[in-house]
Amino acid sequence: MPSRDTTDNSPRRRIVEAAVELLESGGPEAVSTRAVAAAAGVQPPAIYRHFGDKDGLLEAVAEHGYTQFLEDKRAQLDLTPADPVQELRRGWDMVVEFGVSHRELFAVMNRSTSSGTDAAHRAGLEILHGRVRRLAAAGWLRVDEELAAQIIQATGQGAVTTWHSTPAERRVPMLLTVLREAMIAAITRAEPTVPAEESGPAPAARALRAALPDKADVLSDAEQSLLREWLTRLASDAGTPQA
Repeated sequence: MPSRDTTDNSPRRRIVEAAVELLESGGPEAVSTRAVAAAAGVQPPAIYRHFGDKDGLLEAVAEHGYTQFLEDKRAQLDLTPADPVQELRRGWDMVVEFGVSHRELFAVMNRSTSSGTDAAHRAGLEILHGRVRRLAAAGWLRVDEELAAQIIQATGQGAVTTWHSTPAERRVPMLLTVLREAMIAAITRAEPTVPAEESGPAPAARALRAALPDKADVLSDAEQSLLREWLTRLASDAGTPQA
């Protein structure tokens, strides 16, 4: 995965990029100190000076992969459609396509335990949870937000793992589409509970208020009364409570 920043030609960056190329072409075994040094145009001691050992170099490779991947995800946010379900499809496809195209790098990224990759992983999860929250706000979710995020992650990881564990001659691209649509069906409704032409807390509050049962075992009578009062206030238009 070549870097997009052509202004940084430091030895450390050259070493990481050389390691990425060797990893992608030959797997972790190809990332030897001698091979990386030769590809980066440095002496082997430079690798130990910057990374300590091969494990340290692979951690840096994982951080590099996450950095580039997050740049792509953030750039995609500027291009996402208004439809949150379509936005989810594009986000899921992006993760799976990355994992399918960068098998070894994807595996190293998932094995990494460094603080840098952990921070990048959390940043990626924030983007995912933002997508899930937009689904919930528009009334599309049929399951809890946390469960929805876990299903999205699990199906994406499973799709990549299954693809690479299947012999090349038996791989069927349609599998990825089927898994994606199964994920969509598992977490979203056929139609949103909030009309597409409406947005904001008011229509969501009206939808929730309408869906509340007369009696909910998890809430006391006082709690139900208070919840309905809050929802009525949120559902009001121009400050006028909705009946």
